[in-house]
Amino acid sequence: MAESEKPIIWIGSSLDDLRAFPEEVKDVIGFALHDAQQGGKDPRAKPLKGFKGAGVLEVVDDYDGDTYRAVYTVKFEGFVYALHAFQKKSKTGIKTAKADLNKIETRLKLAAADFFKRKKEASNG
Repeated sequence: MAESEKPIIWIGSSLDDLRAFPEEVKDVIGFALHDAQQGGKDPRAKPLKGFKGAGVLEVVDDYDGDTYRAVYTVKFEGFVYALHAFQKKSKTGIKTAKADLNKIETRLKLAAADFFKRKKEASNG
């Protein structure tokens, strides 16, 4: 990891879920996360609707007729938090399922708690 590269903090099952994706999809998402670690934004990363101002981005990749998504946030200075990785189940429309949005919202709160804990520990260290 380069000195200025931000670490990725995996929340919940996001890493295990991503590992289950096809290799080609993992490559696309991996490149997007690497861009985020370097302070950039991959062209495939788009703001996730419903999370205005939260710095929550989504990378979508289609593979073999299926759609895969990974959601992360760069809201917390110095870190990239991977919040959720999932295969889109719905065959109609592009909206993210309510259950997935709820999971992202919950994990965003967990990321915030983790960030503030790390910040506090660093200031006490």
